[in-house]
Amino acid sequence: MQTQTQKQMSESGYDITPISDETRDRLAQDLNEEEYRVLLGHGTEAPFCGTLLDNKLDGTYACRLCGLPLFSSKHKFDSGTGWPSFYTPFDKDHLAEIADDSYGMRRIEIRCARCGSHQGHVFPDGPPPTGQRYCLNSASLEFFGEGEDIPQKV
Repeated sequence: MQTQTQKQMSESGYDITPISDETRDRLAQDLNEEEYRVLLGHGTEAPFCGTLLDNKLDGTYACRLCGLPLFSSKHKFDSGTGWPSFYTPFDKDHLAEIADDSYGMRRIEIRCARCGSHQGHVFPDGPPPTGQRYCLNSASLEFFGEGEDIPQKV
């Protein structure tokens, strides 16, 4: 008898149950080379090159791989670093934080809690009220304007 996995729901009502490797592979087929390198290869795009850096529209930034909402434009700010930056996530349950000791420094990597894709890093040098700077790759995100439905790809 096969057991069914119980869904894990976030505070904001989204299914954050981790996806299977097969589902991740299926979703990855829709990525371009840069998106794949960043999301699944844990890469970083060059500063000041991302398509969402200067986006000033109201809306929601979702995981490019699975569609989970990750950040709101209400919490976006210009950090001057060259990457889209936010001071708080859409829902804390939507991100996983992993210690990253690469490049001879301690950083905290942020991944989508549902699909595990690399989004960027979080640093303790952001503005009030949180003091956090979530530094994201545009290649990791998909923007949806205010009022647009955010398709859940899983």
